[in-house]
Amino acid sequence: MTNILFKKPSLPSWVLMALTIPALAACSTAQPIGGVGTALPPPSESLGEPDEGQPDISLDLMKRMTQRLAADDFEGRAPSTATEPKVLDYIVSEFKAAGLQPGANGKWLQPVPTVEITNSNQSALRVTGIGSPMSFSFGDQWVGASYRVTPSTKLEDSQLVFVGYGIVAPELGWNDYAGIDMKGKTAIILVNDPDYAMEGEDGLFKGRRMTYYGRWTYKFEEAARQGAAGALIVHDTFPAAYGWNVVNSSWTGSQYYVQTPNNAMDQTRVNGWVQKDVAEKILRAAGKDLASLTKAAQTKNFTPVPLDLKASLSFDNAIRKSNSHNVVGILPGKTRPDEYVLYTAHWDHLGRCTPDASGDDICNGAVDNATGVAALAALAKANVEAGAPARSQVFLAVTLEESGLLGSEYYAQNPLYPLDQTVGGVNIDALAPGGRARDYAMIGGDKSDLNDLFSEALNTRGLIAAPEASPEKGGYYRSDHFSLAKRGVPMFNFGRGIDLAAGGKAAGKAASADYTANRYHQPGDEFSTSWDWSGIMQDMELFYALGRELADSDGWPNWRQSDEFRAIRDRSCAAPDGC
Repeated sequence: MTNILFKKPSLPSWVLMALTIPALAACSTAQPIGGVGTALPPPSESLGEPDEGQPDISLDLMKRMTQRLAADDFEGRAPSTATEPKVLDYIVSEFKAAGLQPGANGKWLQPVPTVEITNSNQSALRVTGIGSPMSFSFGDQWVGASYRVTPSTKLEDSQLVFVGYGIVAPELGWNDYAGIDMKGKTAIILVNDPDYAMEGEDGLFKGRRMTYYGRWTYKFEEAARQGAAGALIVHDTFPAAYGWNVVNSSWTGSQYYVQTPNNAMDQTRVNGWVQKDVAEKILRAAGKDLASLTKAAQTKNFTPVPLDLKASLSFDNAIRKSNSHNVVGILPGKTRPDEYVLYTAHWDHLGRCTPDASGDDICNGAVDNATGVAALAALAKANVEAGAPARSQVFLAVTLEESGLLGSEYYAQNPLYPLDQTVGGVNIDALAPGGRARDYAMIGGDKSDLNDLFSEALNTRGLIAAPEASPEKGGYYRSDHFSLAKRGVPMFNFGRGIDLAAGGKAAGKAASADYTANRYHQPGDEFSTSWDWSGIMQDMELFYALGRELADSDGWPNWRQSDEFRAIRDRSCAAPDGC
């Protein structure tokens, strides 16, 4: 079952843009910020008109691969099933045919060991210390799980501490854990980041646009770094951008993680969520007010608030370990082969799923993401035919995206090519059939020097840079590029808009609404010989041009000075062989 809080509940970018149609505006054209080697040069002539200086990208290959990957006998490409070897063999054969070399230490496959943990016998969340003991039931008042690979989880009389938004951001002078030792304690944490309610993006934490500090994954990671025994996020529908029903469904089933050598024993014992009214009751028992503390937590001078209350809970864990695989091909660079540019796309989908009205129970995943894997092979073929660029290009078909970005996460934890020598990359996820568009949006906003290349690529094609729809939902943090980005590697993640050359916004909105209602994560996401491929091939022109520009350039893109990933890129580039 897909954990849609981790995956991309926001749907592909072209669908997102249909849900909120903002006035079109130009992307930032700020100059790149230096400091990690040479700045990116102006884009070359290869970013001009798509039919000038750019090789043909094989539409026949795109069609053939998409149709084959979405065929019924692949049974929806579920990882760690009997059909996985057949899917992998096919992708490898197409990578070979495109002219790539095996990219995983002389092999085509990188094993991805995973663990599935399903908890049961969940106790109530019990809070004691002041006044009468309180008890909150699992499912409707609290949910939780453990990242630790252990047969049982127990939190006993753990002191509760309100830690505001649970953020440590040195570049912003912000530390919600200042002055407290969290060892053995449980953090109560607010969802999103401090300026989520702003209309624009001028706040310290980019205003309405969610930063990584606002993502629940970050909050659990930071609580673990602080040595906390537990972490409980306070759910609030508006700043979370989803209701408790989404939290409940995502946290009451099996959870999937990448296996680690220490069985994740460096993580908290339990991570979970509580309803807002539960948090209000807990704080009231401690003589505190949630609204007042929330207001205080939106300032730099906030300090953690011990509550003189203790929490206890327990549950059992059923553990299943398995392996899937990433497929890795490489086109070695001709002059700087030890510098790398990535192309990523996930090959997995949902396998067999809830039957539709006809009884079809195969979620074929033609758009999501057979198109992306076909794009990898077609881009590889085009680059091989154009002649190897200066830098090496790595084509990475990752697994387990639908289970929480696990294939890309494993690669990022265990990179086959050093991340401090990885220039950047392009992520490809769910290419929409349909006509060419007049606009494109960079997901995540103006985060890095890559935005300058993106803006120029659009300008030379007469395209409009549209603002991202619903930036408060944190779409940038919900697809495979993010596994690399949070470790400092700038990654392109952009999508075709809905202002179509034929039919305008009305046609684009209708197409995306149809996909959302009838195909997204459903058996209806099937290949059709009647697809209009012109919009997908427009996407391919941009994917090729931007990846090729990175591979032929001698610059090293960095994050904007205030971005949450700037510091890690700077440290990476300061390494003896880095950047």
